[in-house]
Amino acid sequence: MLTIPAKQGIEKLPPANWLMAALFTIHYIYRAIISPLFLNPSMSPIHLFILLSALSFQIINGISIGGYLAGYGPTTVHDWAGTAPRIELGMMIFFAGFIGNIYHDDELREIRRAAARNQQRKAEAQGERGKEGKVDKVYMIPENGLFRAVLYPHYFCEWIEWCGFWVIGGLACMPARSFVINEVTTMLPRALNGKRWYIERFGKEKIGSKRAVIPGLI
Repeated sequence: MLTIPAKQGIEKLPPANWLMAALFTIHYIYRAIISPLFLNPSMSPIHLFILLSALSFQIINGISIGGYLAGYGPTTVHDWAGTAPRIELGMMIFFAGFIGNIYHDDELREIRRAAARNQQRKAEAQGERGKEGKVDKVYMIPENGLFRAVLYPHYFCEWIEWCGFWVIGGLACMPARSFVINEVTTMLPRALNGKRWYIERFGKEKIGSKRAVIPGLI
């Protein structure tokens, strides 16, 4: 957004373009920096292929959205005329999803934090030093928030978040629409497989009527 406008002969991008860029940046500051580096008590190993696939998607997605906002989408305030109600609605949806995402992420982190505390207490009771930086895996079913209804509410909240982003850009905003479609098509199978894993580990009675990702539906 700093180089393309000049090449396209655009003197100044509309505020709404910068707003969408800011929301995108806020999400990834949390997702890629704050969450893994400062909030997660521990992280599970990740396969190299999955890491490279995720990195490739993020690069392509970032270029698509960045290019659209930098000069290949709306470029004047007139292009955004009459969209204030839509932008406000989209922002409310975006932040509802963003806050829900953070809340449910933290519920999952609390399981690991509780495991770390218990591990530390046991080690101290036995007169040993705790395993620094390593937390034994503990599997539990969270029960707060939307975890009462689904097993992967953080996925659902992320979809809500990016649907709000799409609403801000408008139905014709192809990069935002593609982003939502890609999120759903990649995360939904993981949630369904995850539900099967939960049932195998905890049993159908423990899972009860909980859905995989969308309350009351899937």
